[in-house]
Amino acid sequence: MFLVCFIDCRWFYVFLQEFGHHVRLATHVNFSSFVKSAGVDFYPLGGDPRVLAGYMARNKGLIPSGRAEILIQRKQLKAIIESLLPACTEPDIETGVPFKAQAIVANPPAYGHAHVAEALGVPLHIFFTMPWTKKKLKLSPIAYFSTYHGSISHLPTGYMWSPHVVPKPSDWGSLVDVVGYCFLNLGSKYQPQDEFVEWIQKGPKPIYIGFGSMPLDDPKKTTNIILEALKDTGQRGIIDRGWGDLGNVTEASNNVFLLEDSPHDWLFPQCSAVVHHGGAGTTATGLRAGCPTTIVPFFGDQFFWGDRIHEKGLGPVPIPISQLSVENLSNAIRFMLEPEVKSRVLEIAKLIENEDGVAAAVDAFHRQLPPELPLQPASSEEDELPSPMVLLFLQLQKWSCLPFGM
Repeated sequence: MFLVCFIDCRWFYVFLQEFGHHVRLATHVNFSSFVKSAGVDFYPLGGDPRVLAGYMARNKGLIPSGRAEILIQRKQLKAIIESLLPACTEPDIETGVPFKAQAIVANPPAYGHAHVAEALGVPLHIFFTMPWTKKKLKLSPIAYFSTYHGSISHLPTGYMWSPHVVPKPSDWGSLVDVVGYCFLNLGSKYQPQDEFVEWIQKGPKPIYIGFGSMPLDDPKKTTNIILEALKDTGQRGIIDRGWGDLGNVTEASNNVFLLEDSPHDWLFPQCSAVVHHGGAGTTATGLRAGCPTTIVPFFGDQFFWGDRIHEKGLGPVPIPISQLSVENLSNAIRFMLEPEVKSRVLEIAKLIENEDGVAAAVDAFHRQLPPELPLQPASSEEDELPSPMVLLFLQLQKWSCLPFGM
């Protein structure tokens, strides 16, 4: 099967390839080398993840706060949408080897995945790291086109989190699976600098603090809050610079290490607790490492994971980035260092360690496939011309990206 994927979970796709599938992972060009290093084909999607992250942080979600923000988001969405169809049909950019998707794996915010699947007549399977199956409005579900012998009420969906952290609700039905966490396991090949290893070994386990790809309005102010909180609680700390330029100070105490980059699955087991933005992958890695967790959410599902961590007793009440202060962070650090919190996290860590989310995800994908798949047609001159459905999709792309007033 020729399979195109619009969600980054490399080992899931490596495992799919072991079953004989030809997998292409389509994502932003920033992640090209990251994808290729796992032996998975790469195809570039449009848009810049740094710009998208900045937009989400400034506007606290998808609703724009002004005309300038609307134009930024329109440009990004246009670039993404226009690259989806080529990602499913165009030959490999480097080798020229033909490629036509027979199935699509995507996350819900892929902006057009369902329409591409409909245009190509191929099955679509949703995988995501936050809940998207909701019935709050009590409306009839959208009936997506599928090759499942007609329309279905919703698409097959696999959620990539541990059922011990968020169990599957009983009313989600057989098309929805909670498969477990799917870890990258990058730490097995990581070689830390000697200076970093020596610093870790000089004292008690430090606290990790970093916000990954999240932009910061005032990196210096945030850094000072972190330094003061560490001093106030008497803790050693690792400050991860990330995309927000955190920890950009001329001089730091011997109790603080300023980190450029390190795989979390290697780093977190060296730490006593972690403070981060609440990304699904970072949260999962911290729990597997047995680290009490403080989540400082910026937007989106980060608030959900912050609340869930607190509800399970694995960390304090989440601190939104706008409310981060020396007092709040100091109290959170003291909460994480309580023995009973550590004990609860270690219990969860053991349960997660015994799960195999990648294998469960692959099983769910195969189990939800329709009985018959679209054949991979032989190349011909007719294949060079898009079908009427594809032409319609292309026209809809143009219409959706026109500026206001047209």
